[in-house]
Amino acid sequence: MPSTVRTTTLPSGETIPVLGQGTWKMGEDSRRRTDEVNALKLGLDLGITLIDTAEMYASGGAEAVVAEAIAGRRDETFLVSKVLPSNASRAGVLRACDNSLKRLATDRIDLYLLHWPGSVPLAETVAAFEALKKAGKIRHWGVSNFDTEEMEELVGLPEGGNVQTNQVLYNLVRRGLEFDLAPWSRRRGIPLMAYSPVEQGALARNAGLDAVAAHHGATPAQIALAWVMHQDGVIAIPKASSQEHVRQNFAALDIRLTPQDIADLDRAFPPPTRKRGLEMI
Repeated sequence: MPSTVRTTTLPSGETIPVLGQGTWKMGEDSRRRTDEVNALKLGLDLGITLIDTAEMYASGGAEAVVAEAIAGRRDETFLVSKVLPSNASRAGVLRACDNSLKRLATDRIDLYLLHWPGSVPLAETVAAFEALKKAGKIRHWGVSNFDTEEMEELVGLPEGGNVQTNQVLYNLVRRGLEFDLAPWSRRRGIPLMAYSPVEQGALARNAGLDAVAAHHGATPAQIALAWVMHQDGVIAIPKASSQEHVRQNFAALDIRLTPQDIADLDRAFPPPTRKRGLEMI
């Protein structure tokens, strides 16, 4: 068992784990709530202290699950949540953040993201984020589902350079962003946060991972997760709704992929050779 979870560094200089806990689809079924809460608690016990959620998930239900899991442990948690583009006006962001804080039962969000680009001018959303920082309601802000051109627009704005991360769909079958967005982000020291790193479980059943998994005595899902965390400046945020799944994700931190492993995975899942539009699910 690794003694600590590996970290990467935000532009602010703060370090955060390269393995986090996602909560998409949590809070949708009250019969699963206890399992979901216990899974998140175990993750915290193991040192997976970054928890990602959003006001959109179960219409706030996921944030309520997170609140229960982090009760009494808020200071050890790096909490990420997101505002919908429909709430991205200055007044809308402030209102949405207050609502998230109430559901999360906390006085601050560590990293607050715009969930995807919308119709509200980016400058207005950034101004709202900066106002929230000044008020102490958020510590950092970032974006999600932004392609390279949108990131260029963002960092060109006054205070737009304060962006701390871009959360995107990234895994072995969704490698399009490696052509330009990933190199652009690395050059600027802006980590990518990879959601659905195991393609919502589909990569756990992909034969292209079997040989590398057998070499490491691991599952295909663990290899898929280890591959994402192997990338420089990338944070993986898989969801796990059971304690056993949390343990399996945690064990992926121990996997050190070799150059031969990487070559084998590149053959099975070729990297992009041209620009593609950023994928979302």
